[in-house]
Amino acid sequence: MRNAILLGTLALGLSACSVTVRPNLNLQGSGSNLITSFRPDRGEGSTYAVGESVRFLFSSRTAGYVTLIALQGSEASTLVRNVYVPAGSTVFPRAQDGVTYNVSSPRGIQRVRAIFTRVRPTTDLVLRGTYDEGRWNATSTAYLQPYAVEDRDVQETYLYIR
Repeated sequence: MRNAILLGTLALGLSACSVTVRPNLNLQGSGSNLITSFRPDRGEGSTYAVGESVRFLFSSRTAGYVTLIALQGSEASTLVRNVYVPAGSTVFPRAQDGVTYNVSSPRGIQRVRAIFTRVRPTTDLVLRGTYDEGRWNATSTAYLQPYAVEDRDVQETYLYIR
């Protein structure tokens, strides 16, 4: 009887455990700490229902240019390209963008990457279509190659769509 109670208590305790999976944050091209924070408005790893809006809070030590790209399942997209931001905090989408970011299917994890350069980028990063992990990272890395390590930074965050 005592063993049954002990096993039952242990099973109940273990059923309350959760496992958190973080995306690959070992990003090529990230060489400085210009970005001080990047996360969804409810916090990194938060959950959003299909159709809900999400905002991203971005903070940097210096003024520069931000590109936000998203990977949801195997579909990649560009949220903003080469947007000038002052030092400090910026919320995306900004009021002047005239858009909202509403989460959509497929359900599961969505990764969003902030790419920051101190100098205005000479090219646009436009993602559309299917990307795997390798292509996603290679595209980000290639985009940042022309910029000095001290003039660029990359951070990634994630959220769950239910």
